[in-house]
Amino acid sequence: MASKIFINLPVRDLQRSIAFFTQLGFSFNPQFTDDKAACMVIADGSIYSMLITEEFFKTFTKKELADARKNTEVLIALDAESRQDVDDMIRKALAAGGSVYMESQDHGWMYGHSFADPDGHQWEVLYMDETALPQ
Repeated sequence: MASKIFINLPVRDLQRSIAFFTQLGFSFNPQFTDDKAACMVIADGSIYSMLITEEFFKTFTKKELADARKNTEVLIALDAESRQDVDDMIRKALAAGGSVYMESQDHGWMYGHSFADPDGHQWEVLYMDETALPQ
């Protein structure tokens, strides 16, 4: 079984993307970061997102790149430790230049909210209280 996941996302302006996600509290592994790509650490040791310039990204695929501002290519969901952490992440995303693409949803046992990064990639932030799961 796999022990790590790398989410590869094409970006128009790598430095803008690095600045955006840094403002959200993410760090980058300098060992795998250069002028073509940046390795964003989502969960230390296991989950990463490679933010790759569009031109370099095109060398990895034969398909056309999706314009995430117009089309949904993926929904990336991250867990949070509390409802407040969900709201804090959305607040940071908006302050850093992101946008809300769906309003918050409260299902009692699960609370989530969503933002789009400057390239239009959709990120969902969720808090789940497993002790309150419906039976």
